[in-house]
Amino acid sequence: QVQLVESGGGLVQAGGSLRLSCAVSERTFSSYVIGWFRQAPGKEREFVAGISRSGGTTSYRDSVKGRFTISRDKANNTVYLQMNSLRPEDTAVYYCAARIGILTISSEGKRYDVWGQGTQVTVSS
Repeated sequence: QVQLVESGGGLVQAGGSLRLSCAVSERTFSSYVIGWFRQAPGKEREFVAGISRSGGTTSYRDSVKGRFTISRDKANNTVYLQMNSLRPEDTAVYYCAARIGILTISSEGKRYDVWGQGTQVTVSS
């Protein structure tokens, strides 16, 4: 079964940048819609961004539009989340997730079949 491994989290000051990576274990990388989600302490998990199988379609939650960019690198079986102009409210554990055999991006976590273990992002004020 496909496995997802996130990396790239850390501590950064407000206004700074981080790039998260989601490495996909299988060579059928282009078969998966990938989404990034986050969960802050005491809050529900929320959709951050998603990318279609081809990479041609992306989707973002309103609060990250213009600051975050999702992309996929077929050669490296990796999906990236470039996060710029970070704010303290972006602090959370970030997870990537895969939809198998489905064409569309969804903002609902329950629509995703496989999840990574998460990576912590902390933005200090």
